Amino acid sequence: MHEAATGTVLAFDYGTRRIGVAVGDLGQRSAHPLTTIDASDRAASEAKITALVEEWRPARLVVGVPRSLDGTEHQMTRSARAFGRALSRRHALPVDEVDERLTSVDAEATLREAGVDRMRRAGLVDAQAAFIILRDFLEAR
Repeated sequence: MHEAATGTVLAFDYGTRRIGVAVGDLGQRSAHPLTTIDASDRAASEAKITALVEEWRPARLVVGVPRSLDGTEHQMTRSARAFGRALSRRHALPVDEVDERLTSVDAEATLREAGVDRMRRAGLVDAQAAFIILRDFLEAR
């Protein structure tokens, strides 16, 4: 299968409470945080993701897959992979996995260094983490 070298890509920082989303361009290797989706209502979060896929028409999707610092897998690893498989089935798009160890920590630090106050950071950290996942994906290509 020939892998698309251009087009839009959506990246997801999957969590059971929130899902961060970032958007980027494969050809330009650019990315930016997009939004954070409340994951507490599964049907509503799936509808929001579908709306984003319809709006951005991505060539592929990227999902951050967490692991322990030593590289071992855990329950959230399995949950993120299941989320990625569900995205692929639902939207008929290829899904790439990216190791997302410490992306939330990096996202929090980046926002703090940018002077974003604590209350506002809470709503932005997941989208920023998705941006880091996407940036790492684009840099590795």
